[in-house]
Amino acid sequence: MELQSDNKTGGGHAAFRVDVQLHQLLVDKDAKNGSRPKSLVPSPSDPLTLPEPVYPHRPELQSIPDPEVFPDKRSWGAPYVYRAVRGWMFPYLRSRFYTGNFHPIIAYLFTEWKCNLDCHYCWAFDNSVKGMTEDVARRSIDWLHDNGCRVLALMGGEPLLRPQFVHKVVYYAAKKGFWIYVPTNGRLLRPDVIDRLGDSGVATFNLAVDAVDEKPGLPKALTPIRKYFDHLVRRQYRYGYTVFFNMNICRNNMDDIRQLTEIAREHRIATDYHINETPMIEPDNFAHLENNVTYIRQEDWPRVDELVDWLIEKNKSGYKMVNSVQRLDEMRQFMRGKLQEWSCRAGHNNVIVRVDGTLAPCFPMYSATYDWGTVGEHKFETKQLNEMKKGCQPHCFSTLNHNLAYCYDATRVIKWMGKQAVRGFQGATGSFS
Repeated sequence: MELQSDNKTGGGHAAFRVDVQLHQLLVDKDAKNGSRPKSLVPSPSDPLTLPEPVYPHRPELQSIPDPEVFPDKRSWGAPYVYRAVRGWMFPYLRSRFYTGNFHPIIAYLFTEWKCNLDCHYCWAFDNSVKGMTEDVARRSIDWLHDNGCRVLALMGGEPLLRPQFVHKVVYYAAKKGFWIYVPTNGRLLRPDVIDRLGDSGVATFNLAVDAVDEKPGLPKALTPIRKYFDHLVRRQYRYGYTVFFNMNICRNNMDDIRQLTEIAREHRIATDYHINETPMIEPDNFAHLENNVTYIRQEDWPRVDELVDWLIEKNKSGYKMVNSVQRLDEMRQFMRGKLQEWSCRAGHNNVIVRVDGTLAPCFPMYSATYDWGTVGEHKFETKQLNEMKKGCQPHCFSTLNHNLAYCYDATRVIKWMGKQAVRGFQGATGSFS
């Protein structure tokens, strides 16, 4: 991929995507206002803990049998419709009508920064970092709740490295009314973990797979987790969650992307696609920047174009995809370095909480040392965020952040909500377009 930066590695790829001046501001630990705050200190008295989950929490669901055949359409009862409305619509309306610039709709809670795999395109882990404590998790959830946030995405690394901890987080957050999103590479997604998280109230599982069988640099594959996957897709009809494949388009997995798309279709689950990117800012421990077998090169552009055409055709024919047709088509321009304007809402309507309780506006800024505050005391300033985004948002292709920005055109939202109302709020699992 052609990326803009004055800092090049020997392999010809950028060590980071933003311009050098912005990079220095975001990661310069010696700058006056550029050092990351200290970790969130423990509670003044005894550290807070999370309650022990009750299992089964919803025993009436245990008698629901797994389907023998996957239905073409799912029917959503009133409690599940209300869960989605409470998670997404109410915080959105709050952000439009209340004063102030910080109204988080979705929060990314990084319970881990460790991972059990080493995908060669991924810089989002450091196995020397300890996971989040119960004190930080509980204080984070309470603070987010008090600020109107109702969508909680557990993040890593690999969140399921500590399944008992995740069970506690999900149980507590669901009790407080959060719509909960769990991403995982699936290697630790055992049937008992699926059942416990499903029973506790997970709304969706994001299953990250890049290949059918393992490939060089791409260990996130379906075959090693196939038994877990089969259990996951069947139990969604018992517990009321959804499942989707999250796939990263690389130079060495384009045929796999097609196969995984068809497997998702066969199992009546959705798909989400990303185009492979180098780090936004330079991470401390990324070992695969040079000679990376996953990076898309100029000679790969025609093959990517063909894949995008194929995905667009499938999207239009009714395949469930998180990405809109427009967003899929824009992958080609982004790949070629044709920068686009969009109104990023990071730091206003989405926020990340690091494992130590410090804050950042968005996922690509996890490694930044700039001080945006801690849980309970954010330091997000509109002026600083707007100036930063002039340099970073042209290099960012975040699907969810683009969807969030798309929502801040009231006409689009009214039109979309009208379509969902006509369908009885039964078809809100596809792309937001």
